[in-house]
Amino acid sequence: MQNKKIVLLVATVAAFLAPFMSASINIALPAIGGEFRMTAVALGWVATAYILAAAACLVPFGKIADIAGRKRIFGAGSLVYALSSGLAAVAPSGEVLIASRVLQGIGSAMIFSTGMAMLTAAFPPGERGKVLGINTASTYLGLSLGPVLGGFLTESLGWRSVFVVNAALGIFLVALVLGKLKGEWAEAKGDRFDAVGAVLMAAGLVALMFGLGRLPAVVGIAFVTAGIVLIVGFIGWEARFPSPLLDLNLFRRNTAFAFSNLAALINYSATFAVGFLLSLYLQYIKGLRPREAGLLLIAQPVMMAIFSPLAGKRSDRIEPRILASTGMAISAAGLFLLALLGRETALAFVGAALIVLGFGFALFSSPNTNAVMSSVEKKDYGVASATLGTMRLTGQMLSMGTAMLIFALFIGRVPITPAVFPQYLAALRTAFLIFGGLCALGVFASHARGKLSRGNQTSVKP
Repeated sequence: MQNKKIVLLVATVAAFLAPFMSASINIALPAIGGEFRMTAVALGWVATAYILAAAACLVPFGKIADIAGRKRIFGAGSLVYALSSGLAAVAPSGEVLIASRVLQGIGSAMIFSTGMAMLTAAFPPGERGKVLGINTASTYLGLSLGPVLGGFLTESLGWRSVFVVNAALGIFLVALVLGKLKGEWAEAKGDRFDAVGAVLMAAGLVALMFGLGRLPAVVGIAFVTAGIVLIVGFIGWEARFPSPLLDLNLFRRNTAFAFSNLAALINYSATFAVGFLLSLYLQYIKGLRPREAGLLLIAQPVMMAIFSPLAGKRSDRIEPRILASTGMAISAAGLFLLALLGRETALAFVGAALIVLGFGFALFSSPNTNAVMSSVEKKDYGVASATLGTMRLTGQMLSMGTAMLIFALFIGRVPITPAVFPQYLAALRTAFLIFGGLCALGVFASHARGKLSRGNQTSVKP
């Protein structure tokens, strides 16, 4: 029982880190852009480099953790995260900052491919929705505190202090793992690691994302095409490899697993860039200071933090597809409201739209996570956790890629100044219309998962 509590504490602290960092950085982006004279597209890469690295490494590290031990990989990832945060804090240029964000993404992949798996293994099905709800609430607590603390730190101590705080949190997590967490989880010990599949997947995602940032230029089209070819090659290789990195049978034979992951991919593709877009809108168009913008942006994650545990607990009794599909529809409504933003839009309207979006996301996320993790056998917890994390990060990557593509088409590769405010607003509204439509389509994917059978799941002791 004591170790179960420690597992919950470790996973909850880990769930706080990445969203806290992302939300803090979104608020600090104008200050970073001012110091390094970065364009809107380059600022997008400060956020995207982290997501891309994490997405490329998540499933490989999930498999490695299943083979070598989840605690071992989790602890190593916490150390990488702390050190890379320290490097970002002293970055002398935008290029070094982006490189440090890549290292942060690798560390995060090691953390998040294992944290959810350890949590699922430690708790039985009847308690799983509750603890996953707590874990999700920690994620949204990070999103809630990120804009506020990020704005305060940026104004008071400069944007570099945001990374100093994250380095300290990473060191705390390392100490917690080494000092308190007992045992090890390695249910797939003895399996072969699919190195070829890992390279194909990582190369495909990197090429795809790099290409999206260069469209509509010829080089962008070439990289997007190469990325698609590599990902198709990865799928073909995985179908033949005896011990695949990603068991495609989980998708072919498990409807709940397949459509729950598809719903997660769509949801994050439609919602992640909201914080990035609104941070720029509030500070450039509405003239708010970082702290003021942060206070308004917390409306969405506060709703997530309040309602995610309740939604997770209810998903132990109510079919996840009902809760998650309803949440997806509400999120679409919030995005369509944001598509109405203009120069004169009242801040109260922005806050109301964020409340709607946050409530919808809370209804979706915890039940959907419960559906994914409860639809597989215990030996697949690591891969299932990593797959869901990959859907989340790939969705975030596509969301940012879409935003950067729209910026490139509407604004070009120039800094955001009053001269391009009309183009920026047109890009903003276009992005939210696309995201709202995508989220509306996601309702059908969420509902198509069918009824979930959870009767034979058992907890696993380390």
